[in-house]
Amino acid sequence: MNIVVIGRQDFGKAVLEAFHARGDTISGVFCAPDKEGAKPDALDARAVELGLPVFKFASLKSDEALATLRACNADIGVMAYVLQFAPQEFVTIPKHGMIQYHPSLLPKYRGPSAIGWAIAQGESETGLTIFRPTDGLDEGPVILQKTAPIGADATLGSVYFDYLFPLGVAAMLEAADSVVAGAHTETIQDKSQAGYEGWYEAKAAKINPFAHIDQVYNQIRACNPAPGAWIEVGGKKIQIFDCKKHTHRTFGEVRSRAGKVGQISQITETSFFFVCNGGEIEVLRAKADDTKKISGAEMATHLKLTVGWVL
Repeated sequence: MNIVVIGRQDFGKAVLEAFHARGDTISGVFCAPDKEGAKPDALDARAVELGLPVFKFASLKSDEALATLRACNADIGVMAYVLQFAPQEFVTIPKHGMIQYHPSLLPKYRGPSAIGWAIAQGESETGLTIFRPTDGLDEGPVILQKTAPIGADATLGSVYFDYLFPLGVAAMLEAADSVVAGAHTETIQDKSQAGYEGWYEAKAAKINPFAHIDQVYNQIRACNPAPGAWIEVGGKKIQIFDCKKHTHRTFGEVRSRAGKVGQISQITETSFFFVCNGGEIEVLRAKADDTKKISGAEMATHLKLTVGWVL
């Protein structure tokens, strides 16, 4: 079939490659304009390598963008990680309209940081949705969904790259085939079950050591590898990435060696520990503004930490 791909970065690139590899005609690739000083977009670069036409519009609402899409004469459009607003006059141009990918089981976790928020909330399962784009954010009818586990120690990176990325590429192919064949169904989202979360930004990523150990651990996992959950140590912002959770039996109490909530409780050859309500977080890998990612032990040396230091 004749498709257009609208997207960005590695997921957009993988979707493009999947359609191209099976012999579909790709009449256009729509990417956001380049940002000055930014790393080249992976989808853009791959499309150029394949000799495909690439179009970059500051707004998909513009007359030029609409005319360009019409000229592609596509059977369907596939939206793979799109941050630009795509109005209805744009998404309805292809013969069979467009489909869009979202990394949650809609209507839960609408918004741009769906995976992170699901982990932060302690969910044990998430998934992906292929849906019809509408003018509402992630509100369109559902075409296809796939579930994926969130393991007890899974991170944002592992959930995405181990499950939602490869499952998502395959789901885009499956959904596109179903829509073009007229074999799909469209299910209206249940508004009563809907939830929306914005970007998981630095403010939300700040760790409160007085929170329960489970909450802190989930927060760190939700921000690994980005934006990086962080805490202040000696007046410096320290991002925590790899870590372990050590739970104590009694909420608000710790083992005799641990000390009080908010204190550094142990420094080992590979890590340092700090106390939360109900347990300790063992920091295995961290980063300061003046370091790369280093081991917890290296960070403790860098900060001159001692047992009993108060965060």
